[in-house]
Parts: sequence; structure tokens; C-alpha cells
Amino acid sequence: MREIGHRYLRLSVARLEYRRIDSPSGRETPTLVFLHHGLGSVSTWRDFPDRVVELSGLPAVIYSRYGYGQSAPAPPATRGPDFMHREALDVLPEVLSALAIEQPILVGHSDGASIAIIYAASELEPRPCGLALIAPHVIVEDRTVAGAAAARADFEAGTLRARLARHHLDPDGAFRAWDLTWQSAAFRSWNIEDEVSRVCCPMTIVQGLDDEYGTIDQVERIKRRAMTPPEVLLFSGCGHSPQQDRPDDTLAAIVRLTGMARCR
Repeated sequence: MREIGHRYLRLSVARLEYRRIDSPSGRETPTLVFLHHGLGSVSTWRDFPDRVVELSGLPAVIYSRYGYGQSAPAPPATRGPDFMHREALDVLPEVLSALAIEQPILVGHSDGASIAIIYAASELEPRPCGLALIAPHVIVEDRTVAGAAAARADFEAGTLRARLARHHLDPDGAFRAWDLTWQSAAFRSWNIEDEVSRVCCPMTIVQGLDDEYGTIDQVERIKRRAMTPPEVLLFSGCGHSPQQDRPDDTLAAIVRLTGMARCR
């Protein structure tokens, strides 16, 4: 497998870190686009994208959002309750254009899954061929807020800051932006269920039943609004990161989705 490796995109918003993995078969489309979670980055995906590329035969792109990983740091004050909509409707289209991705399959984890839904619900081009949603959020639950509060305590008095420092240029900025948003009163009414009803590509949902940031209610809300029934995998003994807790099963689900993807 030939890997282009870590590079940087200079977009209107900032300089963004990205990594590209070529297909082992030489295929150029469709392209898997990995969208990380709220405290994630290129590196927090570990070798999971490599494994998906190897088994699916498709190329992949992974990038770190503004303020995360090795992308340009972002002041926490620049974030607002609409940050996922801005990522989906402003930044993601620019990333796809800059990297000449014409047939994306979006693989989103947590906030990244929500961003994937918002983008797919829009009329922006290129249209996604499929969505793999890992621990998605469509509403803010009490468990989400409680999980964020526990993360704040861990950041301030535990080991979370040291763990984040291994992945982010500015671990304090990355955490504070996430923390201030998810703990804000204005964010409690955030809801993207209407967006789900406008997604017309195949969807696969992977959810851990012991997710510290969300319950199965997230999945049920997506199922009720989806145009076509998504494939749903629920894993016991699995937390917020099924790609780490149940990597083989999550990998298999994404590979199945690539076989169902509808590309123009």
C-alpha cells in the first residue's frame, strides 16, 4: 500500500493537517473520508483507516479539524453552538475540493458522524455515496453532558491533558473549545433530526451500549427519520469508540457499506 502521508492544506479557515492513503489496487474512487470525534485528530484514528483501506480496496483521507491535531490552533472563543454546521457546510466542502474528492464515503466518529449527517443533508456537491456513523449524536442527552463533565474533571486533575498532548499542538485549546461548547446552556437545544430525514445515501450506524456520551436513543432517532433503514450494529461491553473496543466488527461494517455505496 503506497501512502502519501501527512501533509497540510492551506484553506480559507486555516492550515489543516491531513493524511492520504492510496488504494492497494490503484483505485481512485470512491474515497473514504474520516471525520474525527470532538477531541480527535488524524493520529487518534491510529491504524484503523489503514485497515479499512486494505480490506475495502478504496483510498482514504483523514484530516484534523481547525484547532486539533497538527492543524492550526483555534481560540476556544471561536466556537459556537453551530460549530458542526459550520464544519459540515463550510470547511468539509473546501477540503473535498482541495483534495479533488468527487465521490466521498464519509466515516464519522461522534462529532464527526454528526458533521457527516449535516453535510449529507445539504445540497452541496459532491454528494456522499454513503455514511458510516460511529457513535453519532443527533441531540444532546443528559449522559452527554455528564460525560463531558467527567472529562473536564479528568483534564483538570487526571491524565486526560497528558493523553491529549500526544495528539494536539494545543491540547488546552482543543479541550476548552470542546468543553465550552458541550457544557453550554445554548447547546442543550442542539438537534439535527430534521437533517437525518434529508439523507438519501446508505447509512451504517455502529453504537456501543456502554457509550459514556450517548445512549441508544441516538440510534432510534436516526432510524425513525431515515429515508431507508440503516444497518445498525449495537455492541455490548463497548464504549464511545467502537473502532477501538470492537475494531474487527466495526471494520467489517464499514467494508459492507462500501459495497452498498451509491456513487454517481
